[in-house]
Amino acid sequence: MPRPRLRALAVLLTLGAFLAVTALPAQAAAYRYWSFWQRSASGDTWTYAQTGPALDRPGDGAVEGWRFAASAEAQDASKPRDVPGATSFAAICAGTPAEAGSKRVALVLDFGTAADAGGGQTPPAPRTACARVPGDATGADALAAVAKPLRYNSSGMVCAVAGYPRTGCGEPVSSDTGTKTKTPAPQASGDAGASGGSGGSTSLGVFAGIAAVLALGGAAVWQARRRRG
Repeated sequence: MPRPRLRALAVLLTLGAFLAVTALPAQAAAYRYWSFWQRSASGDTWTYAQTGPALDRPGDGAVEGWRFAASAEAQDASKPRDVPGATSFAAICAGTPAEAGSKRVALVLDFGTAADAGGGQTPPAPRTACARVPGDATGADALAAVAKPLRYNSSGMVCAVAGYPRTGCGEPVSSDTGTKTKTPAPQASGDAGASGGSGGSTSLGVFAGIAAVLALGGAAVWQARRRRG
């Protein structure tokens, strides 16, 4: 292959790699908000809710959690912290007997850490509550039964639980807050929850594309040199 063509190929490979790198998604902004969680039947695992609380229909014996945090990503999400002595439905709702026509939902309310708080606010200590609600009640109904006052924005996103925080709702957090927590992006009360991780797979795909371009280009150059030799 003539030298001008080799130089042109090198330029194209460099340009392709540059465009692939610049196509990488920008780092997600961090937000300060309440996230919604559900406890597994075994009682040892928190899972980020796949529906908003207004669409969630917990059964009698369900355990649901709320966590306030400043967060950016779905990976390694900050889950509600356990309250000592009250980590299961049996423990949280021990004093609330079953009644016909109603159901009991155990809730863990985690107001986050000082690093998560905004405006100099001091978060209350995590606590639990047992909500007795009608049989057709939603997760939002269960929360309202035990954690008033609640505050919502115009999109239906929960902004405050038990009056905390006093102000703000899903606002961006500056990168110098020092917080290490990561939680899925904010969701409105009726939205589907984030399953998490799409950004990582996109990045891997882009890097794989770069590797493929460079490998093909290297093979072409090697073949050209071999023919000349």
